[in-house]
Parts: sequence; structure tokens; C-alpha cells
Amino acid sequence: MGPGPSDVSPRVLNALARSTLGHLDPSFIGLMDEIKALLQYAFKTQNALTMPVSAPGSAGMEACFANLVEPGDKVAVCVNGVFGKRMVENVVRCGGEAVVIEDDWGQQTDLDKVDAALSADPAIKILAFVHAETSTGVRNDAQALCQLAKKYKCLSLVDAVTSLGGIEVDVDGWGIDAIYSGSQKCLSCVPGLSPVSFSPKAVEVIQARTHPVQSWFLDMNLIVGYWGKGGKRAYHHTAPVNSLYALHESLLMLHEEGLENAWQRHADGHRQLAQGLSSLGLDMAVDEAFRLPQLNVVRIPDGVDDADVRGRLLNEFNLEIGAGLGEFAGNVWRIGLMGHACKARNIDHCVASLGKVIN
Repeated sequence: MGPGPSDVSPRVLNALARSTLGHLDPSFIGLMDEIKALLQYAFKTQNALTMPVSAPGSAGMEACFANLVEPGDKVAVCVNGVFGKRMVENVVRCGGEAVVIEDDWGQQTDLDKVDAALSADPAIKILAFVHAETSTGVRNDAQALCQLAKKYKCLSLVDAVTSLGGIEVDVDGWGIDAIYSGSQKCLSCVPGLSPVSFSPKAVEVIQARTHPVQSWFLDMNLIVGYWGKGGKRAYHHTAPVNSLYALHESLLMLHEEGLENAWQRHADGHRQLAQGLSSLGLDMAVDEAFRLPQLNVVRIPDGVDDADVRGRLLNEFNLEIGAGLGEFAGNVWRIGLMGHACKARNIDHCVASLGKVIN
């Protein structure tokens, strides 16, 4: 019950154990088409360029930046936690210029600041932000931020690593141009895959580049030949076949449950957890109005040893929760309610175990 990876469903583990097919086998290519359709459902998009990158969410992040940012491009990056800072790193490594819009940890990105930054510099090409900031438990207002990007004719680039499958994500409805996620959070799949999706507008930008994409492996111009639809596929790399079996099964489970039902399950789980923590005298670190239900950030009471509590939970109760990162290190715990792990019995176990350790 930490910030990820989350527990993996037995159905997904069973899928992982199926016999390995060749990555150009006709049967496997059919499965790829199904994965693409299921990802389009999860992202709520019709984007043709929707696929899993054969590497973790960090590679999905790099794929989005490496394909859209050329040397000299200005990119506005919203930073209110660790993962916004990683976006800045990607801009710099692509030769771009990062216009950083910073807010306090534990607070939402300030829309007025973003509006002012985009208004002041018409040369900004992309607005990048983290939808669900895993380091702080904050949900940024993705819909409003995308509207600002559209207002100033910028591309929107969104980190949905912790949000996909846990809270509403609406790529087409919000007008998101590039988005990446991870297999190991609310999808409850094994780590190592990063679903991404690019709008037709983003694809035009990629195809019109004057500099080659700096990463051969992550160049969408090359990968699209493998992740197309039907027909003969162009060999690009050896796909992680068994991991894709697992992703297919996890996406199938999400489809069977229904997006709205999955979002509601995470919201209900959060309420149960918050009530239980409150009964122990523990406070949430993030305002309820923009708190993530799937990543709960809890203040550590004065006099309580962070590492000792987490160690005892792991060794005595077989329960993992996460430590704070960056500015929150030593001050908060991060309790995950993601995908398969978001169930009442886990929440009861977490609250009861914490009660025994801290009291």
C-alpha cells in the first residue's frame, strides 16, 4: 500500500505466465490491436497513436518530451512536487528552454500563474504538468490547465502515471495532446510498461520536426510502424511479450469494471481510509478539495519515528507504506490505494496495523 508498484491481481499474474509468442507472430499482433483499443478506452480517446512504450513510466515521460521538444523550444512546466521537476530535466536534456511555474508542495498548480506565464510569452510551445503528483498527493486541475493551453495555442503534455484508472482522465474531452502513464499504479499490472497517447495535432508536430528525435528507441516516427493497426508490422524492437499479456488482462479488468465504477471504488476507499486514520488522530496533508484518493499523504505526528513505523509495519504486519519525498521527507507517509489493492480489507488492515504501531 505504498506509492507503487501496487498489488497485482492473480488474473494478471496468470496472464504473465502464458507461453511466449514471437513479437511479430500474427496472434500477438492481434493482441496488440486489442491492447490499443483497451488503452483508448482507459484514456477516453480515439487517438490513433495510442500504445504502451516498452519501458516504465519514466520512459513514457521521455518519449513525450523527446518527440515534441526540439532545441530552442520553450516549454512551460508546472512544478509542485518531484515529478514536475523531472519534467524540467527532460526539457533541458532535449535542448529546450523550461519556463518553470512553481507552487508550494501540497498545493495545486495556481491557474492564474499559468495564465500569466502563457500570456507573457507567446513563444511557449508546450504546457506540461503532472495530473496526479505522486510525491505530494495533489490532483492538479487537468481540464482547466488544458483549456489554458488551448487558449494560448500551446500543446498540452500530461503526466498521468498515478491517475489513469484511479480518477477521471479524459484525453479527448479535455483536449490533451500528449499523455503518459504507468502499468504499475492504478492499472495494477507488473511494472515496466508506459501507456502513451498523442493527439493528431501532436503527431503533426512530430512529423514536422526539423531535428531528428534524440532517442532512436523512443522515436514515434519509427515505433508507429510496429504499433499500427492490422497488416504487416515493421520490426522495431522485441516487445516484452509476457508483460503485454499482463497489461492486456489488467486493461480487460478495468473495462469489465467500467471506468466510472473504478473511479468510484477509489473514492470510496479513500473515504474509508481517511475516517480510519482520523480515528487514530492522524491528519491528511492535502486539502480535501484536491486530494488524490489513490495516493494518500498523511502527516507524521510529532515524536513518531518515520522509519521505525514503516519498518515495523513491514516486518510485523507484512504491510508496505511509502516515505515522503523531497520537501516532505520525514514529515509524511504516502499510503497507496491503487487498483487491485484498493479494497476494504486492505484499508482495515492498514488502519489497525498503524494503530498498534503508533499507540
